[in-house]
Amino acid sequence: MADLDVPTLLAALPPRLAGIVQGHAAATPHAPSLRDPDAGTVDYAALWQAVQDSAAQLRALGVRPGDRVMVVGENCANLVALIFAAGLVDAWIVNVNARLSTREVDALRAHSGARIVFYTADVSPDARAHGERHAAMAAAGPFGPWLVGPLNQDCAPEAVHVDGAAQPAALVYTTGTTGQPKGVMLSHRGLAYVAAVSSRLRGLTPHDRAYGALPTSHVYGLASVMLGTLYAGACLVLAPRFTAPGLLQSLQDERLTILQGVPAMFARLLELTGDAAPLPNRLRFAYAGGSPLTPSLKAAAERLLGVALHNGYGMTESGPTISQTDLAAPRADTSVGRPIPGVALRIVDAVGADVAPGQPGHLWVRSPGLMLGYYRDPAQTAAALRPGGWLDTGDMGRQDADGALFIVGRSKELIIRSGFNVYPLEVETVLNAHQAVAQSAVVGRTCADGNEEVIAYVEPDARADRAGLVELLAAYSARELAPYKCPSRIIVMEALPAAATGKILKGRLWQMAAELPA
Repeated sequence: MADLDVPTLLAALPPRLAGIVQGHAAATPHAPSLRDPDAGTVDYAALWQAVQDSAAQLRALGVRPGDRVMVVGENCANLVALIFAAGLVDAWIVNVNARLSTREVDALRAHSGARIVFYTADVSPDARAHGERHAAMAAAGPFGPWLVGPLNQDCAPEAVHVDGAAQPAALVYTTGTTGQPKGVMLSHRGLAYVAAVSSRLRGLTPHDRAYGALPTSHVYGLASVMLGTLYAGACLVLAPRFTAPGLLQSLQDERLTILQGVPAMFARLLELTGDAAPLPNRLRFAYAGGSPLTPSLKAAAERLLGVALHNGYGMTESGPTISQTDLAAPRADTSVGRPIPGVALRIVDAVGADVAPGQPGHLWVRSPGLMLGYYRDPAQTAAALRPGGWLDTGDMGRQDADGALFIVGRSKELIIRSGFNVYPLEVETVLNAHQAVAQSAVVGRTCADGNEEVIAYVEPDARADRAGLVELLAAYSARELAPYKCPSRIIVMEALPAAATGKILKGRLWQMAAELPA
């Protein structure tokens, strides 16, 4: 990682994200850029033309520099073109997953003050339903029809900056795992930096074919997967949404060489195929991010795919990548690797002083990919962005002597039980290692005496026997954990509440825990 010249890389980035496509269209116009279930293979020349046509459409519809352009949808070629086109006219893309509820979509539309809203109705029944509810009309897109809503005459454009480091390209809303969603402003340069570094660290070449099922409404799917793949001139195989059978078919039929996902995706693939024998594929790189990766899932996925499953860490506010394991040196543990080039780390105590080496503390980061701030929320911005250009991630971590980073848990999730610190991630790791558990989530619940108890929500493995499962896991936890770390209650759920990416929505579980009888 250390041989990457970050200042030279930053200087070479295009001023707007659309320059990524424009450059490949000029150099390799007939190379495949996208594989779309409906549009087929789209080369870079065709994608660049679609970006320009979409930009012209935006201008004709009344979109101005500084406006926000919202798209409610799922992955498709039209959506990719619109992301680049919005930046080409200096508008901000606001990419919203169509699987959100009516209340959630309406709240994001109102908060962003979107000038206009597009709906990928042709590939998403959910997007169609939202569009029809908003009185959207059918319109032609570069790769097929979609719906376009009425112009918001009350939208006020924001300031426009020539400098790509200051001009927002995307307004990305957090998944709200621990609270209300916040609008994160990410710049053209910040997103391009993460795309460039991700591409380099994966060793991407124009011959690679990457799986594109992670929603581009999530920063991982947007920056690392979509932008990172196209930055390298490689081909992105799009899927509107993830299904295990769909991934299995793409591995076989689309000759995938790159597979990036969240741990839940790999768990679903294992449930579908079992892990008794290697799965034929052409993968050379597999990567899990977005939520913690357990040792048991990592080992099982590596047996199934026949390649190392790399791990990494990031967050929306960092655009997202902060660290990842080295392509040339896979790790057997659950470290999220070393900081990527250009990223600096600090691990500090509650007052911002550096802790002793190797000790856990609050994780602060500094990076060219950091957000510009939270939209319309200066108080939250000031709380997250510290003097010196540091972002307080809200996570707890520790760093080994070799620079490897380990995430201990979220600082807001810390449970204090009888005076002892309990990190939910440690308890979840133990529970997830049991063969009867598909995934788990641990939250704290305040008791009448002010103490906290540990509540574990468990989603059983599809093959697990539910009878006596709570007692089985309680006995197992007692063997594997100190008494104060053992869950006071274990609650079995058919499916844990999750965002479209598979990330568990702990905010809902906290609410459920708070409503439990004493």
